[in-house]
Amino acid sequence: MSDPRDRGPGNRTDWFGQPRGLTILFLTEMWEKFSFFGMRALLVYYMVKALGFGGPQASLVYGLYAGFVYLTPILGGAISDRWLGRRRAVIIGGSLMVIGHFMMAFPALFFPALAAIALGNGFYLPNLASQIDRLYAPADARRGGAYNVYYVGVNIGGFLAPLVCGTLGELYGWHWGFGVAGVGMAAGLAIYILGGRWLPAEPARRPAQIAAAEPLAAGTLRLMIGVLLAVVIFRCAYEQLGNSVALWADADVDRRVGSFIIPGSWFQSLNPLLVFLVTPLLVRRWARAAEQGREPPALRKMALGGGGLMLAFLGLAAIVVLGGVGVHWLWLAAFITAYTIAELHILPVGLGLFARLAPPGHEATTIAAWFLASFAGNLLAGALGALWTQVDHAAFFVMMAGCGAVAGAVLLGLARSGWRAAAD
Repeated sequence: MSDPRDRGPGNRTDWFGQPRGLTILFLTEMWEKFSFFGMRALLVYYMVKALGFGGPQASLVYGLYAGFVYLTPILGGAISDRWLGRRRAVIIGGSLMVIGHFMMAFPALFFPALAAIALGNGFYLPNLASQIDRLYAPADARRGGAYNVYYVGVNIGGFLAPLVCGTLGELYGWHWGFGVAGVGMAAGLAIYILGGRWLPAEPARRPAQIAAAEPLAAGTLRLMIGVLLAVVIFRCAYEQLGNSVALWADADVDRRVGSFIIPGSWFQSLNPLLVFLVTPLLVRRWARAAEQGREPPALRKMALGGGGLMLAFLGLAAIVVLGGVGVHWLWLAAFITAYTIAELHILPVGLGLFARLAPPGHEATTIAAWFLASFAGNLLAGALGALWTQVDHAAFFVMMAGCGAVAGAVLLGLARSGWRAAAD
């Protein structure tokens, strides 16, 4: 197999101006996220309404599951780097997830189903993203935006899942919702297998090769730790969209359009929709800047993301102070737009940064480490969200702006340090 990185821009092997392998990974991830978020949209309702769980018990199970899916990639990434390789790990992980989703339709298999999905995700998640960087030559101008394009697939799946799986599960029966989620997972796995010839070649791997792999330089390790800490702080504010911001939207935002009241949950779908709409514009801008030698380094892009989130929450605090109760829903939409632009500067860019920093033989493990920020950030965001009922709402949003500011400052400090060359 020829190296996909040898194919330059405009080559007839490209699709939509990008290597065909990126399209395969994009569609694979889109369907996986359709199944994941589709099942998750039904999970608490299913536990309470069908399995007879109490609210606190259902919340505990949900929290443990949501945390566990971001811990298993560390184990799965290490196993795939040392023994399995990327392709076999994705197929094994995807197969476990397909089985787990279909098992969800049977109440007696509920906990084994959750375990199968979480374990499968550990093999699946880090080994998809770790293949993207090898699709491009180091000087390819499209390389900087590749992870943003991939990130669109995550959000398309997340946008469609509650609408399709949630509707089928609640209106026609739980087994229909879980079944369609399983079909989506199977579709993603099939696309990956059938499109394998467009993906980077999998070198023969032996444990001895991994043991001899070049270790991380001390400076690079410190850089990665610094980035992870900044992203954890960023996520403390970022994750409030589905928590405190959702509560504010439900209680204090005028969501009327004529006689129709927009459901509060619809605003949760606005974020992935905006990711889909804004990403092509952002990637085009960065690619044009790269061709002219003016593309911002990854750490500066991420620092802009932290600063953008700070401005978004400061604007929201001002809206609360000036508007009080009954704020027009367009202000909420404006906040989510600014929030999404900030997100696109930090989360997919950071994922790409970790892929480039990964030492040979440890790509999947390094990508898995990136997802630890999601685990820690989600936990801290929940703890901070508990303050919503105890402090003034404007003050709470100023606190979240502070999280964005601190994250941006840390990333800017890293960008100005001696580690900048390693990051870019």
